[in-house]
Amino acid sequence: MLQSSSEKLAVPTFRKKLSAPLTKNKISVLQINLGKRCNLACTHCHVEAGPKRTEDLSPEICQQLIELIYKFPQIKIVDLTGGAPEMNYGFKPLVEAAKETGKQVIVRSNLTIYFVEGFTDIPEYCAEHQLRIVASLPCYLQDNVDKMRGKGVYDASIQALQWLNKLGYGKDPNLILDLVYNPQVPSTEKFSLTPSQDKLEKDYKMFLREHFDICFNSLFTITNLPIGRTKLHLERQKLYNPYLHFLESNFNPGTIAHLMCRDELSIDYLGNVYDCDFNQMENLRAKTPDGETLTVAKLLAAGSLDLIEQVLTANYCYGCTAGCGSSCGGALVEK
Repeated sequence: MLQSSSEKLAVPTFRKKLSAPLTKNKISVLQINLGKRCNLACTHCHVEAGPKRTEDLSPEICQQLIELIYKFPQIKIVDLTGGAPEMNYGFKPLVEAAKETGKQVIVRSNLTIYFVEGFTDIPEYCAEHQLRIVASLPCYLQDNVDKMRGKGVYDASIQALQWLNKLGYGKDPNLILDLVYNPQVPSTEKFSLTPSQDKLEKDYKMFLREHFDICFNSLFTITNLPIGRTKLHLERQKLYNPYLHFLESNFNPGTIAHLMCRDELSIDYLGNVYDCDFNQMENLRAKTPDGETLTVAKLLAAGSLDLIEQVLTANYCYGCTAGCGSSCGGALVEK
């Protein structure tokens, strides 16, 4: 079988696209990955989370994170992810520390966790503490969701969204409910960028309202980065290099100023520090100008969150900078 030209050619390194080093701003977002335990094993999951994973936050690291949250008023947002963050140790203590210090708390939920024994109190807990829920619903059509996330996930997600609506989510201005769109992981070289976020949001809202009487606040479109299970799939299909070429060919320098990695620290369940969740999954640890890797304990000892000058980049960063860009908050620029 002949290789395509994109398989043969090396992808230009991401840093060569930059006109200047990618520098950190003052840190305002603390994103914490509580562990890899999850009740689902989605085909596109960059964390490679699942029911058989046991990696989890320890009490020691949880206490350090709580101390960090109390110590630094500059943190405006505590963003909890996983795995299913609700399943992993420290979820509620971290929520309560963040809320007590006046920070916004984001919970990145798969929605189906609400129906797992031991976690059925989560919707009411989230409403009580006015947590912002960012929920995965990679399509508004059942076939696409079940194909990516497992049979029955769509129906459970719809029931969960209706449950949240009854609690006031998507209606009460203090109960924000956002949804996340992920495209299907490509199986051919017919790659495409994520659709217009504004247009797709209108389509989601119309469909979910008409069919299920569901409302929500915003839709975030997120590009599948070639890491984790997406990378494994692309490699099996001999599409990894072609997909990187596609992302690189759609590089948009206008996204650089808005990249999430510039304002946040990403923390793993072991207390290690990264520039973003994607670098975390690739074990690309953030470094000080002296080349020292960081931990939560080191941040506490230094009395500063702003020890990193430059963001470490890799070629999967093309996923965050292609087209309208991609982040945990969706598109970075308008079409």
